[in-house]
Amino acid sequence: MKNPLKIVAILGGIMVTSAGFAQNPIIQTVFTADPAPMVYNDTVYLYTSHDEDSTPEGMGGFRMKDWRCYTSTDMVNWTDHGVIATLKDFTWGRQDNGAWAPQCIERNGKFYLYCPVQGSGIGVLVADSPYGPFKDPLGKRLIESDHIWQDIDPSVFIDDDGQAYLYWGNPQVWYVKLNEDMISYSGKVETSPEFVKVEGEKDPYHYQEGPWIYKRDGHYYLAYASTCCPEGIGYAMSDSPTGPWEFKGYIMRPNEKSSGNHPGIIEYKGKSYVFGFNYELNSLLTDKHHERRSICVDEFTYNPDGTIPEQPWWQKKGIEPVGTLNPFKRTEAETINWTEGVKTIDGTILGGVYVTEINNGDYIRVRNVDFGKGAKKFEAGVAALAGGSIEIRVDEKDGELLGTLDVKGDESGWITQSIKVKQTEGAHDVYFVFKGDDGDLFNFDWWKFVN
Repeated sequence: MKNPLKIVAILGGIMVTSAGFAQNPIIQTVFTADPAPMVYNDTVYLYTSHDEDSTPEGMGGFRMKDWRCYTSTDMVNWTDHGVIATLKDFTWGRQDNGAWAPQCIERNGKFYLYCPVQGSGIGVLVADSPYGPFKDPLGKRLIESDHIWQDIDPSVFIDDDGQAYLYWGNPQVWYVKLNEDMISYSGKVETSPEFVKVEGEKDPYHYQEGPWIYKRDGHYYLAYASTCCPEGIGYAMSDSPTGPWEFKGYIMRPNEKSSGNHPGIIEYKGKSYVFGFNYELNSLLTDKHHERRSICVDEFTYNPDGTIPEQPWWQKKGIEPVGTLNPFKRTEAETINWTEGVKTIDGTILGGVYVTEINNGDYIRVRNVDFGKGAKKFEAGVAALAGGSIEIRVDEKDGELLGTLDVKGDESGWITQSIKVKQTEGAHDVYFVFKGDDGDLFNFDWWKFVN
């Protein structure tokens, strides 16, 4: 189907200015939610759930069938690695809907992806690579409980002593100690009493769902989607991974722009980041509510006592890069800071993940590309449909033109094309601006510059 986000190219002008362009939400090619960032080997792996474009109108009308993965080494350019697991990987669960919030963790060279199949429980998939392929080692759900419809939003944590814990739940927090194999547990399922809602009594913790557990400087943190609805992000702290927990306030207050939220918090290259989501792209398409969410990220700094200062609602301007992109290495076309109009796809006859549904006027921005002493040539892997061109510009969409690649060939397969480009030095934001007649122009797989 055609990409409904095409309309962003028309309505999104308010998002992009030469002085301060948008970077939130961080994924614009599909709808993503429930961010689960993992830092591994100096790379951020962002695991997400995925709202289908065809999600119906109305609150709670989720349509979710798979889980996706994105990576970044600079926190501003995100590479789409496509679908890494689907509901079909769990033979015991509902197969048509309910691929809710996941989380992945590495242990002893294996990667464990904990996935809720809404209405069927929580399962675990295992892989030798953070990209998969992920396989179900159990053939059944991991968590056996009497509240299966509330068994959602797993969060996994390994303490300094090697003990692993799994937390989950709506409308309260349950947890269990995982065995070292990470696919079984010991002891009974426990609940954190601080978060239990009691009818007729105050609810000072405002816990709703989506727990995120981590440890920093001797403090244990439990962040979560708080209040409903709309949902913000609240958090509690403890001296133990099992509590007691003390409510510390909001990381981000509930906002009428977003009926839901889901935190993910990491430290990366000396900075602290909180992930969540909003409905900004859906709002650009329609004034009707659809459960079509989009992941955002903001940077924050802890207070001296370890508490987290309250953050403003997701800022469109986003964050500053913590690295540069090397243009002289092959870069996947689906490495994107911001785009208007295009979509990414994987698993087709052309293979892999690539950029598609490219139309006249669409563009991709890549941030903080370091040309060093300059580049002389541009190469790209393309597969033409109607044909068209790629204008290579720097700093702005209509900025300095380095060169124009005329895309030729046919849709039967990828070809490599190259052109000489105007030499530019230092770090710049690069814009690939697509031109051509009406209709899908070509597919775009990768690019690189040559010095």
